[in-house]
Amino acid sequence: MKTDNPESSTLPTHLGLILDGNRRWAKSQGQVPMQGHKAGYANLKTIVADAFERGIKYVSAYVFSVENWDRSKEEVDYLMKLLLWVAKTEINQYHKQNVQVVFAGEEDRLSSDIKKYMRQAEEKTRANDGGTLVICLNYSGKLEIVAAVNKYLADNPGTNKITGKQIQANLYLPDVPNVDLIIRTSGEQRISNFMLWRAAYSELYFTDTFWPDFDSDDLDLALKDYAQRQRRFGKG
Repeated sequence: MKTDNPESSTLPTHLGLILDGNRRWAKSQGQVPMQGHKAGYANLKTIVADAFERGIKYVSAYVFSVENWDRSKEEVDYLMKLLLWVAKTEINQYHKQNVQVVFAGEEDRLSSDIKKYMRQAEEKTRANDGGTLVICLNYSGKLEIVAAVNKYLADNPGTNKITGKQIQANLYLPDVPNVDLIIRTSGEQRISNFMLWRAAYSELYFTDTFWPDFDSDDLDLALKDYAQRQRRFGKG
């Protein structure tokens, strides 16, 4: 549901979402963790659609970090099946909504099927211009910077210096702008290795609400809070 929200001139161009609290939500409902992840993804679809409806151009969703491999095999296997389903099947819904879908993260531990459907999803939605959804999968902000430096050095043998612009040009998705606002749910107040390069001057918004319960009204509260802030970008 779209409620009164900030003017487009005060909206973030790039919204980052740290989808925290799925497992605690499931526990509070007397359900297993996997049901929390299922509910969390269903809510992600809703919030992404709401964000694009409000005029936000980019939404980055932190769906699986490199640290998440340390969870139980049962939970990781379920998450991989869910992510495969998203890349293989749900992409059709995003395409109908004119949403471009791209992926950011290390691919070394992902299955060949997931990687295949990731590429197909990116190709299918490449020309869509109704908003860009960045799915951060097997993602680490630190590893993204390391990978960017290594890529530049590999492409420029013999160099002994690298600039910020050169790092930016070699990130996973160099054309995606810096993150203006990061929302983290469930009461945790940290960014947990999310979009480190692009989050240098991000505004941060924390809410105690578990991710599956974060709704359109919660999104509007975050956007109104953001609209009232004076961004200084380190200039005092």
